[in-house]
Amino acid sequence: MKLYKTRKGPVLEAGQGFRLLSGESDWDSLVNRDDLRLRLEELAALEDPSDEAATAACEELLAPIGSQEVWAAGVTYFSSRLARMEESRDAGGGDFYSRVYEADRPELFMKATPARVVHPGEPFRIRSDSQWDVPEPELTLFVTSSGEIVAYSVGNDVSSRSIEGENPLYLPQAKTYDDCACIGPCLYVPEAPLPPETKISLEICRQEQIVFTEAVLLRQMKRTPEELVDFLFRETSFTDGVFLMTGTGIVPGTDFTLLSGDQVSISIDGIGTLTNSVA
Repeated sequence: MKLYKTRKGPVLEAGQGFRLLSGESDWDSLVNRDDLRLRLEELAALEDPSDEAATAACEELLAPIGSQEVWAAGVTYFSSRLARMEESRDAGGGDFYSRVYEADRPELFMKATPARVVHPGEPFRIRSDSQWDVPEPELTLFVTSSGEIVAYSVGNDVSSRSIEGENPLYLPQAKTYDDCACIGPCLYVPEAPLPPETKISLEICRQEQIVFTEAVLLRQMKRTPEELVDFLFRETSFTDGVFLMTGTGIVPGTDFTLLSGDQVSISIDGIGTLTNSVA
């Protein structure tokens, strides 16, 4: 099942049709429940599929977020470890990231408030004071206030590698600013957790030409989603649930930086494709 947030209201894709959940006006109350899939199955039985709902899910999409914060995990893939070590070598931070990768405690940080999250199809920003910027395609968890993973989405954890590489303590500035995160196109609510062979793909187009493409499998992530959630919820509560980006296994090389007009498409098996351009 896929749940979309649209300008017409929540839309549920179940079976062969799309249903407009006209009676569900409070997004936070709808999604922040441990029995989310069961509730969606109940709602699917009450609503008939409609062309209006299908059109809304395609043309009037919003990011599937309400009042939730967006957090992120770092250095959860070996390729990310190598990239972070390389970018911070001159600042003396190379060993720093290696230790984080091997440590019991993961790197977790606050990524965005809802107002800083960009809707599917809309442009995100790269910092004007940065010279080296990349998208970071990430499996994104939706976790209820009780700590249960009930849904998945696609996330783009946009990052300034020049700022973070200058000094690891500049991470908040490299990661958090206006229009710095993209989430969508939906909340995917499966019967079981995503399989390890789930593929995460990134494609970047510039002037209608593909300039970067790569893919990684979920099984290449060193830490499990449950492990990341366990650490996130230690001493921290989330009244309406929380989104957690789980880290990237795809990092473009030192010779690549995003430019205005680039189109970034991130696809995850089972969930769909999130496409945004650079402002």
